[in-house]
Amino acid sequence: MTLEELEENEDEFSEDDEAAIEMYRQKRLAEWKANQVKNVFGEVTEISGQDYVQEVNKAGEGIWVVLHLYKQGIPLCTLINQHLSCLARKFPQTKFLKSISTTCIPNYPDRNLPTLFVYHHGDMKAQFIGPLVFGGMNLTVDELEWRLSESGAVKTDLEENPHKQIQDTLMTSIRCSMPTHTHSDSDDD
Repeated sequence: MTLEELEENEDEFSEDDEAAIEMYRQKRLAEWKANQVKNVFGEVTEISGQDYVQEVNKAGEGIWVVLHLYKQGIPLCTLINQHLSCLARKFPQTKFLKSISTTCIPNYPDRNLPTLFVYHHGDMKAQFIGPLVFGGMNLTVDELEWRLSESGAVKTDLEENPHKQIQDTLMTSIRCSMPTHTHSDSDDD
């Protein structure tokens, strides 16, 4: 067959040809979609100590993992779990995990809770241990996002540390409310 004959007949595919082309197209589309959803998490997953190596150390190439060690009945742990749920939806490429502290690390002291570990390629990149690190129950989701972005775990769109704004506002109000005392000669009488 010559090139001219092929060009003349190109619109005359048989039904089998059309079906084969459509099947191939569907297969390629499914492969493309599978690659798009690969490494998309979007929620905080509960793990046990047995899951640790698989979920954290073997998370996958280029995967950031944030692991929250917590205990029920500790309000700051509950708050951080709520914040992490929001962040997991906002940053689905990051794997967010949580585990009851003593399930994951036997005899882990409650005074170290909450604890966040940040991993990349199975290596620990950051750790936030104990309530003082988080600033107590006033911790906002933006402040937690900022901290995680500083460690590399998420790519934030926040332009500056939200906690810095609170500190600046606080310091400004303290400076403004402090009396200024000037010493003059009439005070000596």
